[in-house]
Amino acid sequence: MRVAFVGKGGSGKTTLSALFARHLARSGAPLVAIDGDINQHLAHALGLPEDDDFGAPPLSSRTGEIKDQLRGTNPRIVSREAMVKTTPPGRGSRLLRLLGDDDLHTTHVRDVDGVPLMVTGAFAESDLGVACYHAKLGAVELYLNHLVDGPGEYVVVDMTAGADAFASGLFTRFDMTFLVVEPTRKSVSVYRQYREHAAEFAIPIAVVGNKVTGEDDLLFLKEHVGDDLLAYCVQSSFVRAQEQGREHGGLESHNRHALAQLKAAVDARTKDWATFQRHAVEFHLRNATAWADAATGHDLAAQVDPGFRHGPEALAAVEPTTASATHSADESTESAASIVAF
Repeated sequence: MRVAFVGKGGSGKTTLSALFARHLARSGAPLVAIDGDINQHLAHALGLPEDDDFGAPPLSSRTGEIKDQLRGTNPRIVSREAMVKTTPPGRGSRLLRLLGDDDLHTTHVRDVDGVPLMVTGAFAESDLGVACYHAKLGAVELYLNHLVDGPGEYVVVDMTAGADAFASGLFTRFDMTFLVVEPTRKSVSVYRQYREHAAEFAIPIAVVGNKVTGEDDLLFLKEHVGDDLLAYCVQSSFVRAQEQGREHGGLESHNRHALAQLKAAVDARTKDWATFQRHAVEFHLRNATAWADAATGHDLAAQVDPGFRHGPEALAAVEPTTASATHSADESTESAASIVAF
């Protein structure tokens, strides 16, 4: 299941992304966490010292190579230049399994305190005035478009702050979106914006209250969020100590219970591959009309494969021996069990 954490800047969504990823990892669940926020702090929230380098290249630094890998032998995608962030997979594309023995995972994933993590990459000085951060998120969108995650597997993404998460179709790539809301009017305002946008596309959201200090805070959230409130976290001395570089026991029992409630909500979801692919195609066609056809010089509607059915069946459609035969010579050592061309 794919899980996104969104919310107003400063609401604690990065902290909750880290706590939830740790909770999953300690339960033994296979997972990948992805830092998709313009402020790249998830690695440090997971426990990487502030002065330590993450040690793996950001996804945005190898978008071209990622495109080459994922387009595989798909005849509808003529080159990496013709492949945009919304290009959906089709027959001939290469699909990924979570933490598979493929170039994308082996190059970009690093372990941080038991959590496999990939980062999008920071907004560089050279980007100022000439680029949008969502261009960097294109590699994340392509990864999620081509990933076939199985039962009991999780992807946890710390998204950009506020309603800015709707600036691309990435918000449709998740099975559950947790909207982190503080008991403040500004945070509730972001919640209302997000709820309105999500409802248009039937995107499932649930609210996680954060930094609750007492009954008044909880009543405020219940008044303004209502039934969307799934769980809430109290102000955490453990988290504050971590942020200050101090040791302070373990996470409070109430907050541990809240994390368990989030996992239960995710596990109760049913994977809907048909809707996932329909959204992918819809947003690809929107982007093709708005800018991508002109930018690439191609009719990108032709990249949509009407005969493709996403999900486990796509992986099972071809025997591993057939899949490996489609790889180029320099890819022949890749595991066909983890990356399949069909």
